[in-house]
Amino acid sequence: MSRDPALQVTDLVVTYGRRTALRDVSLAVAPGEVVALLGPSGSGKSTLLSAAAGFLAPAGGTVRIGGRLVAGSGRPVPPERRDLAMVFQNYALWPHLSALDTVAYPIRRRGAGRAEAAAEALMILGRLGIAALADRHPAELSGGEQQRVGLARALARRPSLYLFDEPTAHLDTFVRGVFLDELDTQRRDTGAAAVYATHDAEEALGLADRVALLHDGRLLQVGTPEQVYDEPVDRFAARLTGPASVVRAPDGRGTLLVRPGWARLGGPLEGCARIVRFRGPHTDYVVAGPLGEVLVRESGTPVHAVGDRIGWSLVRSWPLAEDVSRAEPEPPSGSAGR
Repeated sequence: MSRDPALQVTDLVVTYGRRTALRDVSLAVAPGEVVALLGPSGSGKSTLLSAAAGFLAPAGGTVRIGGRLVAGSGRPVPPERRDLAMVFQNYALWPHLSALDTVAYPIRRRGAGRAEAAAEALMILGRLGIAALADRHPAELSGGEQQRVGLARALARRPSLYLFDEPTAHLDTFVRGVFLDELDTQRRDTGAAAVYATHDAEEALGLADRVALLHDGRLLQVGTPEQVYDEPVDRFAARLTGPASVVRAPDGRGTLLVRPGWARLGGPLEGCARIVRFRGPHTDYVVAGPLGEVLVRESGTPVHAVGDRIGWSLVRSWPLAEDVSRAEPEPPSGSAGR
């Protein structure tokens, strides 16, 4: 197997008219690796995937797949000749094909006969819980069912690279888990890599080998899930990757990131319980005090009520640098408890 990156974009620039959607983005994805693109709407996630797939022509930079230059110098390689499969946000199913024929199509392109392709397609549809819908056309399927057909078609393709644009947005929790398990199986069996765009921090941190944070068309930070969660480069990155409290340091020098599990009830720091929310396995307390507001997460049922004076302590923290991105406006006060 080639050791060239499954996908490598270098100094990639994409524009829509006068608006720059991607700004000098460089990212390499190793064979077999899953990289999550995490960012808010409009950050450039879908644009990056579409440029990699060949549906958008970059204004600058290059795209390589498996070491092969496919965009950025001379005539770009068309999407169908790039060794990848893409699942779109808007499903992009062929209206004249049944679910079975849709999934069987890439299998037949691999050289399988009609009966063999139909049998494999039906098996993949069955894994995603929609074998009974094999004869239906897109107009006869719900949004979630169409999304599952699109996922099945991508899995049937068996490429070296998968590109997923918010693929689980319309799936319930059970089917989402089935799909992610199936993706893991495909990766182990074929060594395929995947780039997975999402706005869901929990999903990105849970499935990826590395997470790439995008903001305003720029690559803000790339690292392991632990790195981007524990050591974000600024406030925007901190809030993008999960619940985050930003408080003044006890010595008055700078600000600190405090994740919900990094603070404990009891200790020398004083505050007042502004919000108390029971979450089932744990209770969240938003404690307001001289250092600011901090979200403290404790296991079990509530032991304090709103308005109680509470002592708390820091178990760990991360010093936040000045913002390196043009951060969005601060969330409303108390959003740490949401």
